[in-house]
Amino acid sequence: MPSPLTALSPLDGRYAKTVDPLRAHFSEQALIRARLKVEIAWLRALAAERGVRELKPFSRQAASAMQRLVAGFSERDAEHIKNIEAQTNHDVKAIEYWLRGRLGDDPEVRRALEFIHFACTSEDVNNLAYALMLSEARGGVMLPRLEDLIAALRTLAHRHAALPMLSRTHGQPASPTTLGKEMANFVHRLRRACDRIAGVRILGKINGAVGNYNAHVIAYPGVDWERFCRRFVERLGLEFNPYTIQIEPHDSFAELFDAFAAANTVLLDLDRDLWGYISLGYFRQRPKAGEVGSSTMPHKVNPIDFENSEGNIGVANALLRHLSDKLPVSRWQRDLSDSTALRNAGSALGHSLLAYVACLRGLAKLEADPRRLAEDLDANWEVLAEPVQQVMRRYGVPEAYEKLKALSRGKRLDRRQLAAFIRRLPIPEAAKKRLLALTSARYIGLAASLARRI
Repeated sequence: MPSPLTALSPLDGRYAKTVDPLRAHFSEQALIRARLKVEIAWLRALAAERGVRELKPFSRQAASAMQRLVAGFSERDAEHIKNIEAQTNHDVKAIEYWLRGRLGDDPEVRRALEFIHFACTSEDVNNLAYALMLSEARGGVMLPRLEDLIAALRTLAHRHAALPMLSRTHGQPASPTTLGKEMANFVHRLRRACDRIAGVRILGKINGAVGNYNAHVIAYPGVDWERFCRRFVERLGLEFNPYTIQIEPHDSFAELFDAFAAANTVLLDLDRDLWGYISLGYFRQRPKAGEVGSSTMPHKVNPIDFENSEGNIGVANALLRHLSDKLPVSRWQRDLSDSTALRNAGSALGHSLLAYVACLRGLAKLEADPRRLAEDLDANWEVLAEPVQQVMRRYGVPEAYEKLKALSRGKRLDRRQLAAFIRRLPIPEAAKKRLLALTSARYIGLAASLARRI
């Protein structure tokens, strides 16, 4: 077994522990196991079909023995199948031969051996295996981590709902917000992204060599094969696709990969914003004992978690976008270019998972710095040109925007200068009093309530 130090991919080396939860879904052993699950389910479904008269329903003992082959599928079993593949040069056929060997000792099942892989092309098994792998990884690994991110951001949104913060549109001082509201924005966006991922209906098919049930019908013309296959696919928890070529066209896989890429893009935006807020001093990072920030500058506490997340999102989305573009395209009824590409689904989701975990790690270190936030607000009184202008407009003061532009554009204002301007305005005294009491920290609109209700 190669050492992590000699692994070609960082997913199997440096980051192996972090992405380990995906190994149960996307390793070679996991793929073989998923194929085996489909083959056994198909054999049992055929046995339960009255129209397939030569095959009788299995006893409870025989059915349980088959299920144990899946439940107890081991690395040694996978190695045996790979050894058969080395002779056949066909991965799915190797599973069929292995299954015949394992079931051949049972007199009841021995009579059914010729029905293993009956009427199937390899892609009948493959498309369902990958669909199951993607579905299980989505619900068991990927979405829970995204939910963890949403929960962490929601906690920050609520904790800092009313903590004023200077906005920076175009990187320049702008109307204030709150730190919590900025986190709430990402909660909302990631919530929608998660819903989109969860909402992708993954399709499957088991309709033969070119999608027309040719072999099925010639062997058993009296069976309603389309109904039978629809029921089989749906019992696996997938949506049936009635129109395919030899392969299921992977449109739903593409939708899923696009949905993950979209969620990753939201996370990329978050990573960069948090990096910037740390740079401005709005957030501090709690240092960890024993860690080093720089090999030469002892004072450094770098935002490495958000940088790590950003870097892995780049790799993940390059793979996800390629898969979503490539997989739905097949020459005529079949070519194998999708097969080798689809084997990278685990890598695409692995780099996504690394990004989620790194961002979570970074969020856990963040501490807001209210003093630094207040300093920035107090140094930029010119952002109150907006509310003063709007009140002037309300009371019909002509050229309100132009007057505030002359006073403030490209300039730094202090409280005294702004107050002097307000006192000269031809507006009601109550309105003047309200504007004179306004500070940048109080000019946050509904930000606090929006953050609290997310």
